[in-house]
Amino acid sequence: MREIRQEVLSGERAFYGESGAKLYDCVFCGGESAVKECSDLEINSSIFEWKYPVWYSKNITIDGCSFLKDCRAGFWYIDDLTIRNSVIDAPKCVRRCSGVNLENVSFTNGDETLWACCGARLKNINAKGSYFAMNCSDMEVDGLKLVGGYSFDGVKNVVVRNSTIVGRDVFWNSENVTVYDSFLTGEYLAWNSKNVTFVNCTIESLQGLCYMDSLVMKNCRLINTTLAFEYADVDAEITGTIDSVFNPKSGTIRADRIAELTVDKSRVDPSKTKIICKN
Repeated sequence: MREIRQEVLSGERAFYGESGAKLYDCVFCGGESAVKECSDLEINSSIFEWKYPVWYSKNITIDGCSFLKDCRAGFWYIDDLTIRNSVIDAPKCVRRCSGVNLENVSFTNGDETLWACCGARLKNINAKGSYFAMNCSDMEVDGLKLVGGYSFDGVKNVVVRNSTIVGRDVFWNSENVTVYDSFLTGEYLAWNSKNVTFVNCTIESLQGLCYMDSLVMKNCRLINTTLAFEYADVDAEITGTIDSVFNPKSGTIRADRIAELTVDKSRVDPSKTKIICKN
């Protein structure tokens, strides 16, 4: 592969249609769509300054790069994309890609980021912004720190580990999701979802875990969580107290204590839910 070092690549489509190159310490500036219709590129320790930095490409590796605030809508329609050790300070990045690998990446302005991607692997990601990871499928996430509402809406086949997620309406309309050893806080968690499992998690939520089918919770804690499980089919094993449970649809709820339990016979059939409390 040919090498390009310390070049300033400016103007519209500054690196258009290129294949088989390694770039080091370059600056992309002064024009849109810097890298487009490219393949087999490795871009290292470089700076991108303008919109649509990488589109319609294949086998792209980014390492140690910075994407500045005007680099909005970067990384669209890419097959086999790897980004490592980089900072992306722009919204609407990483969309409609397949084979995505992100490691040690910060999305400091990550609104509407990581949409409609298939086969994404995320490790040690810091992100701030709403609507993160919408409509993605076949994802593995480890070590995510996310602040922003409405994340993981409409996802399918997702595993999350060792993560902290802060924001309302997380995991809405999702299917086949398993979350291990994580902390989640925010209102209305995981409504309208099915086949969702939480293992060894701590959750804080107002009116969370409602309108769900096949919700499973193993060795979890619900802190400051009220009006939980409304119209949910649930198999929950909770350590400690649940502040309030409201009209669960069916299943079994185990907890040390439930401070307030509401089962309205005009809304749900009480015989379909078993409540087991140690205290």
